[in-house]
Amino acid sequence: MEFNGASVLLVEDDPTIAMGVVGGLEHEHFAVTHVSSGEAALASIEDDPPDCLVLDVMLPGMDGLDVLRRVKKEHPELPILLVTAKAAELDRVLGLELGADDYVTKPFSLRELIARIKARLRTRPAAPRAPERYRFGQNEVDLRRRILFHSAGGGAQVEERMTTHEAGVLSYLIAHKGKDVSREELLQHVWGYSPTMATRTVDNQILKLRKKVEEQPADPRHILTVHGTGYRFEE
Repeated sequence: MEFNGASVLLVEDDPTIAMGVVGGLEHEHFAVTHVSSGEAALASIEDDPPDCLVLDVMLPGMDGLDVLRRVKKEHPELPILLVTAKAAELDRVLGLELGADDYVTKPFSLRELIARIKARLRTRPAAPRAPERYRFGQNEVDLRRRILFHSAGGGAQVEERMTTHEAGVLSYLIAHKGKDVSREELLQHVWGYSPTMATRTVDNQILKLRKKVEEQPADPRHILTVHGTGYRFEE
């Protein structure tokens, strides 16, 4: 099954439409999360970015186009399909200009929606992904829940929370284990910033992360500095 387990976030405030879409996607073996507001969508994406976002334009509170702007800034590679009213040509045009990858109009065919989602996922660049749980040195990290476990004396474990960006940086470095990763690459893939931006954001985040995962942060074993380039993760 080509898309077995791929995750889709559906943002739709009509419960009848949502129920039908969720059922159809789950039948095709997608892992589906449904929320009914723009605010809930942003919170869900911040917690666990999906593989594809299906976004209704007409939402209570923050509308779909505002969500689109925010998501494309933070997650530029996330495929987004807009769901618009049949007569709302302006919304479709503006959505595409803001970075939406495709759209369907209500009322839509569920088969067409699923076909368009699959098409977007096929063309998405394949990227290495870190496992959800990963052990290195004296650490075990749950990247999905953003929890770091340190081994302590007597077989005990100390649990520590990571921020979203700490988990994102660590996940990206683990996924590219043994390879040099530039600061610009981390900025683009973890923060969604332009790679041309000059900022100390990455370096500051690395310092904080080393304090959590390294036995001696000033002499790291795992998150190594590559002078003139960026960083490299080693077990």
